[in-house]
Amino acid sequence: MPLINTAYRLLQPLFFNLDPEMAHYLALSVISRLASNKVLREWILESNPHSSDRLEKEVFGLKFRNPVGLAAGFDKDGRYLQAFGPLGFGFIELGTVTPLSQPGNPRPRLFRLKKDEALINRMGFNNQGVDQLVSRLKGFNNPYNLKIGGNLGKNKMTPNENAVEDYEICFQKLFPFVDYFVINVSSPNTPGLLELQEKDALTTIVRRLQFLNQLHKTPKPLLVKVSPDLNLSALDTVLSIIDEYKLAGIVAANTTLSRAGLVAADKKIKSIGPGGLSGLPLFDMSTEMVRYIRKNAGSDIGIIGVGGIHSPDLAQRKFDAGADLVQVYTGFIYRGPILVNRILDRLEEVLI
Repeated sequence: MPLINTAYRLLQPLFFNLDPEMAHYLALSVISRLASNKVLREWILESNPHSSDRLEKEVFGLKFRNPVGLAAGFDKDGRYLQAFGPLGFGFIELGTVTPLSQPGNPRPRLFRLKKDEALINRMGFNNQGVDQLVSRLKGFNNPYNLKIGGNLGKNKMTPNENAVEDYEICFQKLFPFVDYFVINVSSPNTPGLLELQEKDALTTIVRRLQFLNQLHKTPKPLLVKVSPDLNLSALDTVLSIIDEYKLAGIVAANTTLSRAGLVAADKKIKSIGPGGLSGLPLFDMSTEMVRYIRKNAGSDIGIIGVGGIHSPDLAQRKFDAGADLVQVYTGFIYRGPILVNRILDRLEEVLI
């Protein structure tokens, strides 16, 4: 871990001078190469203080080696699966995946707001399609016992009235290879997708997937990922659907359309244009959403808290608000791979 973190720290200025999307894949390639070297991997394992069972946590019937995960969108296609176990993650969420390969929105589509430690993206579910993801998962031996989530979406050209079919295709094909599923109806970057959070549309998708899920001898946890921009009435509707169809939990939250409170100049924000905002500015609103869900949905629902976790303190605050598990994304980019182990250090301190 020290070697990977040192390499990342030294290379970060280079990465931040590149186009953000190019830098993302370059950084992942570097980390993956370091983590996949057998000698380095064994050394990382020996030097990793978080290999005990002290941080194990059971959530929605699954035992996670620790409660810190990588959010969906970071490795949509499972191209870097071998990299994340040595970095300390307890679980990773792949996708968002769609039935067919699609290029996503035109570039540039990923932008940094450095002073805010934030990103704006309008990627548009760019991915190689579910069959490519399945082929990679078939070849993944998972030596670190990572739990793997599949984040499900629909193709851009699929009309909303047929969206359930896209979710079903991805669900069926991924079922043998992932540990849990997340229904993504909350990305702001696919036209009309946010409308799938509405009662009738979401009920159609949830009812169908849970029906298929229950046909299996061992059903898998099924969650919904929601937008932080939902008003409380709409969130209550989502929670009622989760309760009615006995889903395992909720992921709170996706990126926001809000630009409130940013340090970046208005001119820069306007020049970037539309997209979902992630990073530190999302922390308060996503954490309050977690708090509301825990208060109103009770202890039975599993909550994955995501949004603005850039330090151990912020991770702890997400847990204190009621999250069972947390995920990082933008914080990993700004703070580097060491962020995961620093969060785990804090969690171990709490257990002492």
